[in-house]
Amino acid sequence: MRRGTYFLVAFAVGKWTQETCKELLSDVAQRIKTPRRNDRVQFFSDGNDDYTYVIPLFFDKSSVDYAQLVKIRVRGTLVGKERRIIFGSPDPDDIETTDVENYNGIIRERMGRMVRKTKCYSKLKRRLQMAFNLFQFYWNFMSNIRRKVTPAMLEGLSKMPWTWNRFFYVQLSHLN
Repeated sequence: MRRGTYFLVAFAVGKWTQETCKELLSDVAQRIKTPRRNDRVQFFSDGNDDYTYVIPLFFDKSSVDYAQLVKIRVRGTLVGKERRIIFGSPDPDDIETTDVENYNGIIRERMGRMVRKTKCYSKLKRRLQMAFNLFQFYWNFMSNIRRKVTPAMLEGLSKMPWTWNRFFYVQLSHLN
């Protein structure tokens, strides 16, 4: 997710392993401009070390700022946060995962199949991916995160919010 515009760049479905992480970062690498030393890409995550091993497979470490925010809990209560810089030199005040955590809550609120312990679960991983693809489009191009402004509009990818009618009846010129 892009900070500031809330544009959902990519997602991966499945148990979080290095393979799932590779799927996610492969999609991210294909969908963003190739970062340069003076135009760096930033990644912030929890303490999961999978990113540490996978990011260098898709991005030059000299063009990446990667840091982890590890929450310290005592008997289930949050008592502190530890910020670990892994690559590059991100501003320690920028190291935060609240945008992603908030977005996870939004997904659970809007997609029944993502709610924990629900009857609406996806029996097939492919069906969950397809539902998430549809939600990703809805979120980026239809959902007004600010007054009549979508994440795609903030990114300069669309001039107006899409409607379901436009979505279903648009003619894709590159397919004809």
